[in-house]
Order: sequence, then C-alpha cells, then structure tokens
Amino acid sequence: MPSNRNARGVLLAASLLAGTPSPAQQPPPAQQESPAAPAPRLTKEPALVKSVEAAYPPEAAAQGLTADVRMLITIAADGTLSDVTLAEPVGHGFDEAALAAVRQFVFTPAEVDGVPAPVQVEYVYHFTLSAPPPPEPGTPEAAPAPATLTGTLISRGSRSRVAGATVRCGDDPEAPEAVTDAEGRFTLQVSPGECAVRVIASGFARYQTTETLKPHETTEVVFYLVPTGGAFETVVRSERPKKEVVRRTVSREEAQKTPGTFGDPIRVIQTLPGVARAPFISGELLVRGSNPGQTATLMDGVRIPLLFHLLGGPSVVNGELLDSLDFYPGGYGTQYGRAVGGVVDVTTRKGATDTLHGSVKVDLLDAGFFLEAPVTEGVSVAAAARRSYIDALLPAVLPKEEGRTLTVAPRYWDYQLRVDFGARSKPGEAAPSSTGGRSTGYVMAFGADDRLTLVSSGESQAQQITLGTHTNFHRIKGDWTYRDGPLTSVFTPYVGLDTFDISMGSYLEHDRVSSLGARETLALELSRAFTLRTGMDVYFEHATVDAEAPAPGGFEYVPFPGAEPQAELIHENRSINGFDGALFLEGDVKAGPFTVTPGVRANFQRVGGTRNVALDPRLWLKYAAGERTAIKGSAGLYSQPASTFQFLPLPYGNPALGYERAFQASLGVEHRFMDALHADVTGFFNRRYLNVVSPGAIVSQAGGGLLQQRFSNNGIGRAYGVEVMLKKERAHANDRWQGWVSYTLSHAEDGRAGALPPDLGGGFGGSQVGDTAYGLSPWDQTHILTLVSGYQLGNGWELGGRFRYTAGRPTTPLMHSADIYGADGNSFQPTWGSYFSTRTAAFHQLDLRVDKSWRFANWTLTGYLDVQNIYAAKNVEFTFDDYRFRKQYDIPGIPILPVLGVKGSF
Repeated sequence: MPSNRNARGVLLAASLLAGTPSPAQQPPPAQQESPAAPAPRLTKEPALVKSVEAAYPPEAAAQGLTADVRMLITIAADGTLSDVTLAEPVGHGFDEAALAAVRQFVFTPAEVDGVPAPVQVEYVYHFTLSAPPPPEPGTPEAAPAPATLTGTLISRGSRSRVAGATVRCGDDPEAPEAVTDAEGRFTLQVSPGECAVRVIASGFARYQTTETLKPHETTEVVFYLVPTGGAFETVVRSERPKKEVVRRTVSREEAQKTPGTFGDPIRVIQTLPGVARAPFISGELLVRGSNPGQTATLMDGVRIPLLFHLLGGPSVVNGELLDSLDFYPGGYGTQYGRAVGGVVDVTTRKGATDTLHGSVKVDLLDAGFFLEAPVTEGVSVAAAARRSYIDALLPAVLPKEEGRTLTVAPRYWDYQLRVDFGARSKPGEAAPSSTGGRSTGYVMAFGADDRLTLVSSGESQAQQITLGTHTNFHRIKGDWTYRDGPLTSVFTPYVGLDTFDISMGSYLEHDRVSSLGARETLALELSRAFTLRTGMDVYFEHATVDAEAPAPGGFEYVPFPGAEPQAELIHENRSINGFDGALFLEGDVKAGPFTVTPGVRANFQRVGGTRNVALDPRLWLKYAAGERTAIKGSAGLYSQPASTFQFLPLPYGNPALGYERAFQASLGVEHRFMDALHADVTGFFNRRYLNVVSPGAIVSQAGGGLLQQRFSNNGIGRAYGVEVMLKKERAHANDRWQGWVSYTLSHAEDGRAGALPPDLGGGFGGSQVGDTAYGLSPWDQTHILTLVSGYQLGNGWELGGRFRYTAGRPTTPLMHSADIYGADGNSFQPTWGSYFSTRTAAFHQLDLRVDKSWRFANWTLTGYLDVQNIYAAKNVEFTFDDYRFRKQYDIPGIPILPVLGVKGSF
C-alpha cells in the first residue's frame, strides 16, 4: 500500500533548506537589492495544509516494487503550487502517480524577510509496501517498554550538521519519525528490538542502517550522510529585482574548480564578458575599454588598492572565506561610486555556527589555511592566511635565451580575520516587529603584501632594466545591520593603511596613505511596488610621498655635448590631505512588467584648497517580456576623483585637478531557454572625459616660459561593443556537465583634448604629425573569447578545461632606417611609425584541471593538477628595444605551468 504519512516531515525538511543550496536544480544566482544589504532569509516555512495520497501503480504493486520519487515544487507567494517537475524519473508508473497527487497539495505561504514570497523546494514522495498486520488475538498483549534512539546527522567529509532531515524507524506508515534541528540532532521513541533506520535529507543520498534497541535504554548514534550534489547547485529562495543591467554573480563553489584559476574563485572574473586581458604581471582589471585604475575593487564594500597579487597571481582573499563575487561591468546603482569603469565587490561569509571547520591547501605556488568555528551563542569567528614561494620556483621555468632573459621574483602574503556577532533569525521565527528590531554585525581585519623584482638582461644588450615594487595594505572594518519591519540599516566604518615603494634606477619613491571612511545605507520598503534606498559614503585620507629623483630639467637645458646627462638628485617629502564624500538616493518602482530605478549620486571632493563637485544621475529599467525573457537598459553619469597625491604642487602634481567623468549606457536581453541553459546579450557605449593623464598639458607660466604639468584633466576616451554569455548549468544531481561561453566584441579608443604632447614614449606613444585626438587605446582588444567547461567523471574525479583567445594589443612599430645618434645626450634615438598602426600577436591559451577527492567520515582530501598553457603557446607580453633601436625583442609570458597541489578540508 502507498505510504505518504511522512510527507509533512519531508516537506518541512525541504522548506527549512530553502535558504541553502539544494541539488534540485541550478537557477540563476539569487538577486540582491543592494550589495550592502544582507542576504534574504526564510522567516516562515510553508506548511502543508492539504495532501492527497497517490494511487499505487497496480503493476508495480503486483511486482512488489517500491520507489522514492524526487520532485521540484515551486510554491507561489499565495501558497498554491505554480510548478511541479520531476528531478529524477524512476518509471513503473510511480512518476505519473506522484505528480498527480502532489499537484493537488495546498500549503500556507512562505515568508522571506517577513514578506510572502515564492520558494522552491525538493520533495520526495515515498511509495512503500507493507505486509498486512496479523490478526489480533482475543487478548491484546501489553506494550513493551519503549526505547530511545537519539543522535546527530553529519555531512560526510565536512563535519557539517544536517538540519531538516527526516529520521524514521522502519518503512511502516505508522512508524515514528523525527526531524533534525539546526544542530542536526534528533530523538525517537520506538519499540525495543531491531530498528530499520531510514534517513531522508534533501541533497543527500538515502541512508539506511539497522540498530538494536533495548527497553528503558537510550542509544546514541552518529550517522554520516553522503552528499549527492556537485559543486554547482543552488536553489531559488525568492525573486529579487536587479538594480543593474548586468550583474554577474559567481558562487564560491562554482568558481573554485575553474581551470587556470589554481582554485581561486575570484580569478574566474577574468573569464567573464567585458573583461580584457591585462599583461600577466599586472593583475589589473580592464573592463569595457576602461584604463587601469578605473575599475573599483571592493571587499565587503570597502575599497582596496588591488584585487590580485602581482604576476597574475591569486586574489588577495582566501577562496574559502568568499561568499559571493558581484561583478558590474557598467550601469551599476548609485550606492557605488569613485569609478568610471566597472565595479567588483567581493563578499566574505560568516564563520560556521555548528562546529569547527577548516582547510589546508599546499601547491607549487603557495600554501594557506582557513579556520571557522562558533565561539559562543551568537558569536563565530573565521580566519585565513596564505604565503607564496613562487619567487623561488618561477625563474626556473622562464625563458633564458640570449637577449630575452626575463627574471621575475614575486612574493606575496595575505590574511583575513572576521568575528560575527548577533544571532540571526532562525527559520520559522517571526520577523522583527515594529516594537523591536534585530541587530547583527561583524568586525573584520584583512590585508596583503606584494613584492616584485623584474630584471631583463642579456649578453647582447648594453643595458639592464631593473624594476622593484612593494605594495602593502591593511583594513579594519565594522558592519552593523539593523532590521525593523520594512526598514533595513547597514552602517560600515573602516580604517586603512596603504604603502607603496618603487625603485627604477636612480628614482626611489615611498608612498603612504592612511584612510578613514564610513558608509550608511537605509532601505525602506514602502509597498510591494515601491522601495526607497538612500545613504552616504565618506572617505578621508592622509597621503605622504617621500621621493628621491633626478631634478626636473627645463625646456632650455642643454647638457654638455658628448656627455651622458647626470641630473642632480633631489629629495622631497610631501604630505597632503584629501576628502571625498557622496550622498545617494534611488528607488525601485514596479508597474506591471516594468521595473524602473531612477537615482542620483552627489559627489564632493576637497584636497588642500581645491573643491570639486559632480552630480551623477542614473536610470535603470527592466521589462519582463515573458517568464523566460527580460529586456533591460541603463544610462547614467559616473565620477572618479583623482588620487590625493596627484594634487601636490607643481612640478610634482597639479592642484587644479577635477573629477574624471564618464557617460555609460547599455541595452541587453536575457533569455532562459530551459532551466539549465540561458543566454545574455548586452550592447554598451562608454564615453570618458576629463580623465587624468600624464604627462599633462603644456601651460604658460606667469613669469614667462612654458611648463608641462605632470597631470591634467585632458584625457578622453570611448568604447563600444557587444557582450555575449551562454551558460549551461547543472540541472540536477545527476547532471555531470556545466560550462559557459563568453565573447566580447569591442572597440576602445583613448585621446587627449587640446594639443598633444611632443612624445608619449616608445611602445605606447610616438605621436606623429597627422595623429587625431582619438586613437586606439593601448588596452584595446577587438575579440575576447573564453570557453569554460567542467565534467564530473564520478568516483570523486572531475575534469575541466578553459580556452582563451584575445586579439593582440595595439603597438607603434619601430621604423629603423638609420641609426640616429644624439651627441648632446650620448644616446641613440628611435624612429617610430604611425601611432598604434600594428598589433602584437594574438593571445591564445588552453588550461586543464583534474581533481580527485577522497571523502572520509570527518574530512575530505582533494588532489589536483592545474596546468596553464598546456600546449606552451609563446604569447608576447612585452617588447624591448636594443640600445640603437634597430630591433625589438618579444618577451613571452609563462610557458607551460603545471601546478600540483593537495587540499584537506574538515
């Protein structure tokens, strides 16, 4: 006979997991109202108020067959079932019978953040057969003394507790059952004797065992459940409107096994549309034709000077601490500022609240650890650290041909420490009332250090180029979130310290920046059709520059003929204070299929005696053309302040600098072909103006003569193109394949307003007569193609690949017809061709990764081999000229680079 008595328990288990990953399917990432706002939480689970028992298939009953039918149930905001689909068909008529019954179920609505909202859960309908009970004797026997079975459910390989699972004793419909709590614990009162334990949990294989129980005794057990899902599964918790035309969110699990990233989730951003490839030692982000430094990199909403370690190394955040990565190539909301390119916001996660967890990773590049644990009720801690030793290994695999020797010695370390406080509301707990709010928060310290020495030499060269850099930063930030009904407040104060050292020949510079900032964001949901957000964002810094450099020469200076000029070294120590603040306001207005978000950000900067003001109106809109199709667009102005040290007095800076400005517009369409396949196409146009460039404009001095400013707001630029992303996700636990294709077709130009300087330098300049104000950007890449794929082979094996292709970067050719010798400077001078009239060779590279995992009871061991540039393509990263400018030498990037590593996690 069919059994559905445990339906309520199974539903409860699934609904409690509505806020956590589930192997049912992988829809698009959950949308967020604001990066500063906390993730939505399930405050009330749906309850089953009407169930219908499925008819047992006659043929299956005759054969004595049983089955567990897994389904995906979408419960609408009013409690009705909007969709019921099979996750894993089992056949024999069970699928049809289960679907017909479940479609008649009725639930009470679920609530997310105290508001009725749709949720999607996995439901398992059990078909079991039980023998009819024997005839009862005339005199019933006395019931035996009860026994107690209690224990804990743990996810095998991670020590994580499994909450919301159903535990029952036997397959009888009347058998007692229990649902595990948040700590994975359960207690059953059963009859003594053998108990056929059955454990059903969403996202885990069905667990079966037998326990012998004695009367009046309590048996305590620990059951280890085997996860059935892969690393790419998620669940739709609620539908949140987007506030940006393009926001590509990457989960930690999805990115950690992307080939070529060495297990670093943040490096997956380099495979997304709109991101050009930077030279391999820079670690810069070049987004939609913008220049280096024009894309903001944030960690939990706080700006950091660099996101990646030098030499294209890993990110400055341990991947285990990552919660999500939001990438906005453009068109972002008013809560973001100080950027005329894109925005990358890395969000860290709260430490574990159940027990101690951690991991240790060691490979050929670096070693690191991660730990998280609860401290007491409502308090948890997470910590991570990493140190490289690539400086001892990389030079051994770099090319050493005569005249091409490139010795790079990078070294880096980073750390993160986060302490969370304030218990969050539990599933089923009522939302905060109007008379009492709820506060949560955390304090976090993090930082990173990078050293890089670059030496290029060869016996055939007469000179040696040396470069040494050292970058270091530290941040301490707090976060206090207060919720009271429709009101949410997030306050984020922070302090920071950045240092930067550079040595180039006789030039030495040490920069130090002390910073203090705060952000306050208020969100008020006035109605289901209107949400208002406002806040402020202030930043203060004290910058000190200590430099030793050759004295700047005037235009009339002529060195002694035939002698190499030796300018006098001067030492300067300057300091300057800077302030930048902003007020922002925006609102979401919903009208049928339309969602419109107008907003404005007002910016104010003061450095020394200079005051700058900029107003940035922005508009975002979306039209839901159907259940699977949406059209979206945006337009707005964006501002970025010049760095404080650039305001130093002449000749070291320019106190008259103003805001860099940009106009950004985009229009796109997204369509989901099926649950696991969707596409996104977006066209964009960006125009940048008043950008800070160096060398600056040539100006007349009050006492006569000319002076070339070091910096000025004469930069202009524009970029336009189309971004395409086609992504295949894992549809269910048995779907082994996922991947995506991203392609960007773009054209980026840079230029200068006003007169062009006499010479912009070798590979990135050489302006000639006839050059126009606009020319190709040094970072222009017409075609950017990336293919990423991963496949689960089974038995713990996973295989992935990544292929990248980008068009070559523009370069100015060296036109050597004869040696040009400058007797005054005792040096040769180049002859350049047309500005950026050629390109370097195209970049192409294939990366492969193989993972093998062994899952033990309390920990998991993973070994991996990540191979970059598997066919050893010689991609050109730099070019150097000989001292007479007769020939250019290509400096290739990394050759084939296999990285073997192991990772243990518990």
